[in-house]
Amino acid sequence: MALGSLVKTLQNIMRNDAGINGDAQRIEQMTWLFFLKIYDAKEEEWEFHDDSYESIIPDRLRWHSWAPDAKDGNALTGDELLDFINNDLFKTLAGLELAQDAPLRQVVVKAAFTDANNYMKDGILLRQVVNAIDDAVDFTEYKERHAFGEIYETILKDLQSAGNAGEFYTPRAVTDFMAEMLNPKLGESVADFACGTGGFLTSALKLLAKQVKTPAGQELYSKSIYGIEKKQLPYLLCITNMLLHDIDNPQVFHDNSLEHDVRDYRHKEGGQFDVVLMNPPYGGSEKASIQNNFPAALRSSETADLFLALILYRLKKNGRAAVIIPDGFLFGQDAAKVEIKRRLIEEFNLHTVVRMPQSVFAPYTSITTNILFFDNAKKSEGVWFYRMDMPDGYKHFSKTKPIKSEHFNNVRSWWTSREEIEEDGNPKAKFYAVEELRAGSFNFDLCGYPHEEEEILPPDELIRDYRARRAALDAEIDSKLAQICEILGIEA
Repeated sequence: MALGSLVKTLQNIMRNDAGINGDAQRIEQMTWLFFLKIYDAKEEEWEFHDDSYESIIPDRLRWHSWAPDAKDGNALTGDELLDFINNDLFKTLAGLELAQDAPLRQVVVKAAFTDANNYMKDGILLRQVVNAIDDAVDFTEYKERHAFGEIYETILKDLQSAGNAGEFYTPRAVTDFMAEMLNPKLGESVADFACGTGGFLTSALKLLAKQVKTPAGQELYSKSIYGIEKKQLPYLLCITNMLLHDIDNPQVFHDNSLEHDVRDYRHKEGGQFDVVLMNPPYGGSEKASIQNNFPAALRSSETADLFLALILYRLKKNGRAAVIIPDGFLFGQDAAKVEIKRRLIEEFNLHTVVRMPQSVFAPYTSITTNILFFDNAKKSEGVWFYRMDMPDGYKHFSKTKPIKSEHFNNVRSWWTSREEIEEDGNPKAKFYAVEELRAGSFNFDLCGYPHEEEEILPPDELIRDYRARRAALDAEIDSKLAQICEILGIEA
């Protein structure tokens, strides 16, 4: 079977199964099967290079023991296959007993199946899915495994149309651009504390792979990334992604980054990183017990704010970060947002804000987002704001017309020249000194989009959009009033 048609073939088979409801479940079903087949191929490699290697998976549950169909009538199928999957494979792998010092390549097996599900109820259709996967790709062949990496990208893109699962996928053009601007070096540690499907990590790995020239370099490459993901589906997708990129012991953990006291990281070995690349979840609300893991000045109910605060504690001295943040953070005037922005320019070096056009994350959301670039090398001397306009011929991005790498070419050219640009009387690129930002009450809503067409949004996004606009106007009015009161010498 052609690799390009594999995903569609699997989806078509699963559409006939009454147990699967929607794309998100189809993707999850595919993913644990891909994981088992890929892991089995990796184990063949590990066994070849290490005579003492012992699999953490009981032999009867390894892919090669039950999945291949020799067409002799002995392959598990129907109710027998369902019983094996549900009552043996899933229960055994989720209940694996691991040594306290178990290597990560063993830990990920248990973590992958702890909250995973087999949704299929038709064992004959499940056998067809297993056969399609087993026949399509030979993961022991290096070229085929890496060719499948491209097909895997289609699965990740499909998340965008799989309901709320779209939040776990950042367009590859965006992750590649951000990684390129930070330019990670072999030997540096790269982290994403809400890593989703591993898009930022794989973008960094592509750059690091080019630097590998020796076995020692390969060792550094294999230890370079660190990720945490709270939800099961993206976690499993990320682990599989790492195995495809030859990370045999992926330091990717099924956990919630916000459930740990941030003050501990500055004194904890391995708690800080050279490079942080992130698209934090936004729009979420965190309970008081989570907020208490942060100093009082940084406590916020907004998830994105807390992740930004977390980065301030987990970025090494001289480390650098690139983070996607919604517009609401730029103009937000609540105490936590203002304090984070103050620290970004008075204690860290926030140097660049790239304002991306609306619909970059369509169809998942139309909320406008921005990229903050900062480091922990010195205090900021000022911040460059750059507005990235919609490409010619585009009214908006969509699933069929997504953002592409070349759409960042103007940003790349400007990045090195750093010249102020004005269009139609409005700044497109401009440098703002720290004093200006402080005087403006840390309102970072600068170099925005002056002539945007009105777009009809879904009701929930329309409400969020109007609330965001109202907050921006309130912030602007408060700033003007404060300036007037200061001039008149009266209290605001």
